[in-house]
Amino acid sequence: MSELTTIARPYAKAAFDFAVENGKIDAVQAQIVFAAEVAKNDQIKDLLSGSTNAEKLAEIFITVCDEQLDENGKNLIKVLAENERLAALPQVAELFAGLKAEHEKTAEVEVLSAVELTSAQQATLTASLEKRLAKKVKLNCKVDESVVAGLVVKSGDMVIDSTVRGKLDRLATSLQS
Repeated sequence: MSELTTIARPYAKAAFDFAVENGKIDAVQAQIVFAAEVAKNDQIKDLLSGSTNAEKLAEIFITVCDEQLDENGKNLIKVLAENERLAALPQVAELFAGLKAEHEKTAEVEVLSAVELTSAQQATLTASLEKRLAKKVKLNCKVDESVVAGLVVKSGDMVIDSTVRGKLDRLATSLQS
């Protein structure tokens, strides 16, 4: 998986730079996401792992995507096919989304709690996280009964565990050292 991410990074960056230059971030992202979904299809996966030549592969892929791709999207598919990188399309889409969020200074934050958060709690949490992250925050709240009092907040590499279980685990670790 990390190998595909490494392979996908330059393509995502190039597509994102193109999208920014042309003011088409959302349109380009929609095309890449659609193509990534096509690449996830089992029949297409089999085709990608086969010995089909790059030109024929690109033609088939573009035919399947049909009107969802403009000329620039078709060119991206051709370049990926020529370099035998069509299988990396899902990672290209994921990395593109990350670049877009970074560009727009937004962050998706996953919040786990034992009970449903009220609107007021969500608003307070959003305001605090926006101040801390210096980004516009979109909360994805989930209820997890295994959480004992408190919250687990995840955004990228950042994890804030303010649950009772997390505090007890940290206490036990500090007592053992």
